[in-house]
Amino acid sequence: MNIETPSPFPTGPAQPKAPVQVAFHRTELSVILSVYGRMVAEGEWRDYGISCLRDVAVFSVFRRTAEHPLYRIEKRPRLRNRQGQYAVVGMDGQILKRGHDLKTVLRVLERKLIRAVE
Repeated sequence: MNIETPSPFPTGPAQPKAPVQVAFHRTELSVILSVYGRMVAEGEWRDYGISCLRDVAVFSVFRRTAEHPLYRIEKRPRLRNRQGQYAVVGMDGQILKRGHDLKTVLRVLERKLIRAVE
């Protein structure tokens, strides 16, 4: 009779890796939050939410807390070599701007601040 001690490590097939999340880097968040801060100071925006999913990271901007986001700033690393990994999406789902550089993509939001003074 042989007695085998249980192994602390599984010896079967390899364990599946945990899904990797896409997230904004600190430098990306500082650029986004600087635009957000200016829009809050103007009274245009009031709240935000961040979602880090498997394929995309989303920074959602709200006018009020309990409504749909006005804009979504998305980071999709899979599109890095194609149209660009950054996109600003409007409330209706239309892509307002897409590109490789986050600062240039966010300029579409700054144009909303420019108004004619009477």
